[in-house]
Amino acid sequence: MNNTTGLRPLIHVAVANGEPIRFVGLRTFLNSQPDLELNCIDPSEITNGSKIDVVLLWNQAGKKALDVMAGWRARDLKLPIVLIGNRMNDEAMYAAIVSGAKGCVEEEAPAMEFGRALRAVHGGSVWAPRRVLSLLVERYNAASERASQPSRRGLTNRERQVLELLVAGCSNREIGDPLGIEERTVKAHVAKLMRKVGVRNRIALSMHAVAHSLVSRN
Repeated sequence: MNNTTGLRPLIHVAVANGEPIRFVGLRTFLNSQPDLELNCIDPSEITNGSKIDVVLLWNQAGKKALDVMAGWRARDLKLPIVLIGNRMNDEAMYAAIVSGAKGCVEEEAPAMEFGRALRAVHGGSVWAPRRVLSLLVERYNAASERASQPSRRGLTNRERQVLELLVAGCSNREIGDPLGIEERTVKAHVAKLMRKVGVRNRIALSMHAVAHSLVSRN
């Protein structure tokens, strides 16, 4: 089977938490983007072994999108998520990105923008309006100013090890296995690190660690 379309690799997109009629409409709408292969899937059926490159998650169907994302995090699923919403405001997009989404696209956006968002997230980038990205930077900088600024010397050896793996994008299990510790112990270390630097989530912790040289740079 050929896994490329033209010069672009085929991107396997799982459309989750949406109504079947919406999925059919979306698939028809994105026919002009041949490198995107869409499949409809129930959020509970997604596993780390699923052949998924990007997840499109509806913001308004059934469960709230942030609740679905929280359920995936609890199962340690590493999913590049693009949230689809109807007239999402900046605060809603901000909350989605902070909660782990890698992109936000309004339901009314043209097919070309959907394609760009999915390709950007598949490539490891974040996709959101510039004003939302500016809001993220502004609030992160404000939080950094309020936070304590521990140096690498202020961390234990184990905390440094956990932080290095966290910044590398590892899940709790992927952090715990090489260190020989349980996932609940990893969670405890991460919670302590967040308290030390004064942030409230793993994304902010990773950003803070890089910005303040708390991890080595290879």
